[in-house]
Amino acid sequence: MTGLSFSSLGHRGVIAVLGDDRRDFLQGLVSNDVSRVAPDRAIHAALLTPQGRFLFDMFIVEAGGALLLEVERDRAADLAKKLSMYKLRSKVTIENRGTGWEVAAAHGAGASAALGLRDEPGAAVAIDDAVAYVDPRLSGLGVRIIAPDGHIATMLPTRGFASAPFESWDHVRLTLGVPDGSRDLPVEKALLLESGFDELHGVDWKKGCYMGQELTARTKYRGLVKKRLLPVAVDGPMPAPGTVVTIDGQEAGEMRSGLGTQGLALLRLEALDKARGSGAKLTAGEAILKPLVPEWVNLPPAA
Repeated sequence: MTGLSFSSLGHRGVIAVLGDDRRDFLQGLVSNDVSRVAPDRAIHAALLTPQGRFLFDMFIVEAGGALLLEVERDRAADLAKKLSMYKLRSKVTIENRGTGWEVAAAHGAGASAALGLRDEPGAAVAIDDAVAYVDPRLSGLGVRIIAPDGHIATMLPTRGFASAPFESWDHVRLTLGVPDGSRDLPVEKALLLESGFDELHGVDWKKGCYMGQELTARTKYRGLVKKRLLPVAVDGPMPAPGTVVTIDGQEAGEMRSGLGTQGLALLRLEALDKARGSGAKLTAGEAILKPLVPEWVNLPPAA
C-alpha cells in the first residue's frame, strides 16, 4: 500500500472510566500495567475470566481527565456492565460513549510523523478534541484515532490522508498476523499467549495480580503454549471462521478471520512443524493454507 490513508473502524467504540480511583480500579482487572497510561502513552490490554480465558480486549489512553477504553462497539455495553460489577466502593464512573464518538485507523508509510507522533508503539498525542496513538501492538498497524463523530473526516485529509475502505486496513492487519478482538479470539475460550499478546505488548509480567493472571503466568513459565494464531496465505475459497484446519486427515487447528487470500488460523505447533518440515499440506474446507510466521512472533524450537 502506498500513500497515507485512513479507514473508519465502525466496529470499535469508546468507554470512559472517570473518578479518583480509575487507574487503580482498572489495574486490578486487566492484563497490562495501567500505571503507564498517560496523555502521551496508550496500552493494549485484555480482561479475562478468572480461569484466564479471553473476555474483552481494549486500548487504554488518557484524555480529558478520563481513561478512554477503545473496545468492540457491539460488546461495549457488556463490558461496561462487567466493569460496573467490580466497582464496589471504588470512586469510579463508567460511561459507555456508544454514540457521539468514532474510531479510525490511519496507515501508510509516514502516518505517525504526519500526526506529530514518534513511530513507537503506544506513543499518543491530543489533536484538538481527538486523541491519536500509534497502535501499541505494532507500529506497522498505523495510528488509531478516537474523536467526536465527524471530526476524523475533517481532520485527517488536512494532514494528507485519503479515505480508504475498512478492508484496506484489515488487509494490513491480516498480513501482520494480528487479531482483531472477538473476530479472532473466541470469548471464554482463547488464551492470550496463543494469540500473541506477549509479543504484542498486551501483558505485563511485573504488575502483580489481575483477573486470570495465575493461568496466564503458569502458561508462560511452564511452556504450555501448544497452539499459535498465525497468518496464512489461502489458496482457494476463503474458509469461514471456525472451519477446522487439517493436515494428513488429522485436526490441526481452526480458521479465524480472513480477506481475499490472507487469513488468520489457530494452528497446533506440532502441525505447523510438520507442514514446514515435511511439506504436508494444511487444508480448510476447499482451500490449502500456507502458514506464515511474522518477525514479531517467537515460536519455540521445532521438536
